[in-house]
Amino acid sequence: QLQLVESGGGLVQPGGSLRLSCAASGFTLDYHVIGWFRQAPGKEREGVSCISSSTGSTNYADSVKGRFTISRDHAKNTVYLQMNSLKPEDTAVYYCAADAKKTVQAMCVLGRMEDYEYNYWGQGTQVTVSS
Repeated sequence: QLQLVESGGGLVQPGGSLRLSCAASGFTLDYHVIGWFRQAPGKEREGVSCISSSTGSTNYADSVKGRFTISRDHAKNTVYLQMNSLKPEDTAVYYCAADAKKTVQAMCVLGRMEDYEYNYWGQGTQVTVSS
């Protein structure tokens, strides 16, 4: 069974940090592009960051550049999202997603993260930034 499982969410004060994990089972992430998306209440889901398996390229939404870092551990078949200097507007449910299409890989390299292109999704983890 192909599965993605996110963890690491929680409640943090503004300026704090969290590290989200996205662990895959049933398939290897080595041949997939991984995207992190988020959805705040009443808002559409938006792309936050992605990492391309073919090139190792990473990309970020403008709103998180310089604060978030995406990385992967091939041995653990896991992708991470390190989130620093968190702001209240970062509050959302965070999802990781994966896809193997070369077109999605290319889109990630170009900084485009379209949720409808991703085939596999995790269940999401809540991140709340509040004092």
